[in-house]
Amino acid sequence: MNKQELSALVAEIIQSLDAPATKPEPTVKASDYKPADPGPKAEDFHHKDGDFVEDVTQLDLRKLYLTDDPANKEAFAKLKAKTPARLGSGRAGPRYKTLTMLRFRADHAAAQDAVFSQVPEDFAQKNGLVPLQTRCKDKEEYLTRPDLGRCFDEENQNKIRAAVPAPPKVQLVIGDGLSSAACIHNAMDCAGAIRDGLQLQGISLGQTLFVRYCRVGAGDAVGDVTGCEVVCVLVGERPGLVTDKSMSAYITYKPHTGVSESSRTVVSNIHPQGTPAVEAGAFVAELIGTILQKKASGVALQREGAV
Repeated sequence: MNKQELSALVAEIIQSLDAPATKPEPTVKASDYKPADPGPKAEDFHHKDGDFVEDVTQLDLRKLYLTDDPANKEAFAKLKAKTPARLGSGRAGPRYKTLTMLRFRADHAAAQDAVFSQVPEDFAQKNGLVPLQTRCKDKEEYLTRPDLGRCFDEENQNKIRAAVPAPPKVQLVIGDGLSSAACIHNAMDCAGAIRDGLQLQGISLGQTLFVRYCRVGAGDAVGDVTGCEVVCVLVGERPGLVTDKSMSAYITYKPHTGVSESSRTVVSNIHPQGTPAVEAGAFVAELIGTILQKKASGVALQREGAV
């Protein structure tokens, strides 16, 4: 572009700024201008009155159907109602729709918050638990040193001995894990159902422990100290985009440091959109009874044909 062409371009821009409000619509990459789609409204989701809220995380992914002009909307809606997967998200040209992208980013942010946030300091005291901490000194070390999240220093080992002086048949451990939200929302309801279920079977349960910066292997270290026959660790799992509140129960017969991962029996997806905490607790209690009867967990229990 030479000097004369540049001067003409500047003059044109200045003239357009001074032009009246009736100036022509702008172009976008040499194509005709089209106003942005205002986006879906409450009625587009076929929710009941009052269900639609501005917080996109409150929209049920099973009902969020954004595909334009579907071939068989009723059949696909029935399929979508069975899963929280992001089906029928629609598209704006080659891109996701705005609501789809906003929901994706909101769920991703919730997953990050679940990993980096902390269970409240008074959580153990409020719920009658014995507070412990692994060798991790803070959240950063917990995320970068998984090995330290599987063991305790001498001070915390002494706390375990004081809380559980005699070897119990079953020792219950609640850990924050990789999702503090999972621990806060599910652990106590699940633990209560486990305790009730074990009592119905006449099985004794030791004082429940709460472990901060907990990895699954911390249950093995608890087994070393208490000498329990079975340990059950309720721990927050790595969050995903469907939920940031998923918890799992890891049950190990004769737990000790160095036990193989295949020796654990796992009940996963404990959260409101998966298996509710109380229902999962009842199942875990029944499973623990079977493990004590068969004297095996994990792969060895499957060989017995018990699960």
